[in-house]
Amino acid sequence: MIKISKIKSQAKKRRRLRVRAKIFGTAKVPRLNVSRSLKHIFLQLIDDQKGKTLVSLHSKSLKAKGNKTEIAKLAGLAIARQAKDKKISRCVFDKGAALFHGRVKAVAEGARQGGLKF
Repeated sequence: MIKISKIKSQAKKRRRLRVRAKIFGTAKVPRLNVSRSLKHIFLQLIDDQKGKTLVSLHSKSLKAKGNKTEIAKLAGLAIARQAKDKKISRCVFDKGAALFHGRVKAVAEGARQGGLKF
């Protein structure tokens, strides 16, 4: 009998590959990668042509109080501010294997409020 956790991890891997096959980041329009853990959220603007991270942010560096969704929205605002400093106004949103709901959606809303377009 196959373990349920193995089936779930294989499905997550398929979703991630399906999403990543459709998007690609460049220097002018980088890929905004969102990674979640149980406690924190990690954001990166990546240039896939050169394989370099242009801007990165960890929710722990914000030192903000509130629930995880509110902190995710603040992280989206902060990454948009850092992107503006690097003269980046557009990006491609990469949610990975996660659903566009909850903290991932809050990051997208915060980044849009901060001025990033995707």
